[in-house]
Formats: sequence, structure tokens, C-alpha cells
Amino acid sequence: MRKLTIIGTVPDDFNSIVKDIAGVFECDFKAITAIIGAAPGEFTLIDIDLNDGAHLGRLKEWIARKPSGAMVVFVTDKSSHLEVMRARALGGTDFIRRPIDTRELLAKLVVAIPAAPAAEAPPLVPQAPRQDGFGAAIDGLESVFDQASSGGPIDAATIQSAASAVVDEIERTGLATWVDTVRAHHSQTYQHCLLVTGVAVAFANRLGLSRADRERLSFAGMLHDIGKARIPVEILEKPSPLTAAEMLEMRNHPQYGFDMLNEPRVVSAEMLDMVVHHHEYLDGSGYPHGLRAPEISDLVRIITISDIFGALIERRAYKPPFTGAAAYKVLRDMGGKLDQALVREFEFASKFDQHHFKPAT
Repeated sequence: MRKLTIIGTVPDDFNSIVKDIAGVFECDFKAITAIIGAAPGEFTLIDIDLNDGAHLGRLKEWIARKPSGAMVVFVTDKSSHLEVMRARALGGTDFIRRPIDTRELLAKLVVAIPAAPAAEAPPLVPQAPRQDGFGAAIDGLESVFDQASSGGPIDAATIQSAASAVVDEIERTGLATWVDTVRAHHSQTYQHCLLVTGVAVAFANRLGLSRADRERLSFAGMLHDIGKARIPVEILEKPSPLTAAEMLEMRNHPQYGFDMLNEPRVVSAEMLDMVVHHHEYLDGSGYPHGLRAPEISDLVRIITISDIFGALIERRAYKPPFTGAAAYKVLRDMGGKLDQALVREFEFASKFDQHHFKPAT
């Protein structure tokens, strides 16, 4: 009989899991502190606190020793994309939400059981990397957010390649098609980063900026919120308004992003400027450094306008997205906080949804 190793604190429904998969799997429970001397097996279920970094480094090294083709299923909190990213970064091959549905777990495990030699499947053909701008952007974001969540080094080259693909995609299909595609994506963090990226590239096209500057803005759009990988999930995904203390922590994300990309330095100083200062306003009321107009570069001004507009047109579960015209009015109403000469040039974006706007269903 195949063995399923369960790692972590004993779940409340452990007996139910054992009962429901009896006859297919034998269960063996191990505490997270007892894995060092044990070799990973073919099937593992991990039920730990993914927000507690005390054992994550040790666990990642342990999972790296798993046999080829082995399955590692993480238990994650419902609707927590951040925990899923951390699970993937640690080496997880699949995940299941709390409370554990043993029928769903068994279905995942059974599918992974290799076929008998007589029914040997043909060799797998490696999947080619996605070449379209949206696919490249998703792949790049998943990769760097996984790296950021696990505390590993950020691979800026992956984002640079994706940034170039996004520039090509926006030029080919336009902003409205990009927004429609992004709004269908399930991850709120990725949705926002992708919207800001597309808006910034379209804005750069409108301004007639060079290819190099368009790629810089595309790169910054994808990385501008990377610091949110260090914000506690209970704050990042809180369904109700944040407390004053939680808002202060949320406002740390530009500095967290700067630290991730600067220690060690993996991007240019110009890129760090856009990441750490995308919430700065010309009148000095922004954060984290309270910069004023002379201290804020042109590219930062563009990414700030794109960030605000992208947030307003996002589709969220608790509110419909703003139309382009309504979002543009907010930018105009912000007056001296934003570069109004740039905001006037941004008026093109207010019309992106004239023929494409799709109300929430």
C-alpha cells in the first residue's frame, strides 16, 4: 500500500483523513521538527502555518530532496493567493484549502499514482513557454512573487523578458483588450500589477516615449507592488477596512519592495526609484518619503498616475470597476497631487472602455 506522509500539527480531521483514504494510502504523521532525519516519500501532505518563517527554509531544503515525480500537497487558507505562492516557492506541486475535503484530497492523490508498466504513457513533451504578452507577464509575476514570498533572490531577467513582451502585446492589441483579459484573472495582486503595467505602457505609447522607456515602465508596473509579498496575509486580504495600525503596515510595502530589489541589487537605481516612490505626490503628501515635485522623476509621475487609474478600474468582488471616464475624473480632481500636464495627456485612457466596457456579472 502506498504511504501518505502528513507533516505539521495534527489536523482536527486527521482521523477522518485516515478513514477516508484507508485501503488506498497508509498515513504516517510527522512533526515539522522531525523531518530532518527522514527522506521525502512519494506522497506528502503539509499542514503548517505558512506565515511562520521559522521552519520554511528547512522545509524547502527537505522538499528539494523528494523523488522525481513525487507529489507534495500544501494545505492553505481559503482565498489566500499569498499562501499558495509560498507553497509553490517551497516546492509544492499542488494545494488544497482548509477545511480539508478528503474526497478532493484523495482525487488529487489518486490521479498522481503512476500507471502500471503495461499501460506506460508516452514520454511527456516539455511545454513551450508562453510567447504572448499576457502569458509572459503571468509567468514572470508568479516567478518573482514566489521568490519574494520565500525570501529568495529576485530574478529580474524574467521580468525584463516579460516587460518586452507586454510592450509588443499592447502595441498589437491595444489597452481595451488588455484590460478585458486582465479582469478575467483570478488573483487580485496579479490583476492590479497587470492593469498598471498595461496602462503605463499604453500611456508611454501615447506620449511617444522610446522603446527603452516603454520597457522600463512595463518592468516597473509588474514590480511596483512586489513589497506586498512581505505584508501579513491577514492585512493584505482583509475583507473589511484596515485599522490605523494595519494601514501603517500596508504603507510599508514600497520600502519592502525597495529592500527586496536592493539587497542584493538586482535592478537599476531608476527602477528602484519607481518601486519605492510610486505613492509619492507632488505636494509632499505621499509616502514613504514625502517627496515634493522637484524630487519626483518623470517616470515616477507616469507610474503613479497609472497605479491610481489601474486601482480604480480593477474588478473586485465587493465593488464594480470604475469606467474609464469616472477614473479619469478622479485623477483630474486630485489637482496638484499629480502632474496635471501629464494627466491631460492621459485623457485617452478615459475612452478605453467606450466599446469594451463589460459590467460585472
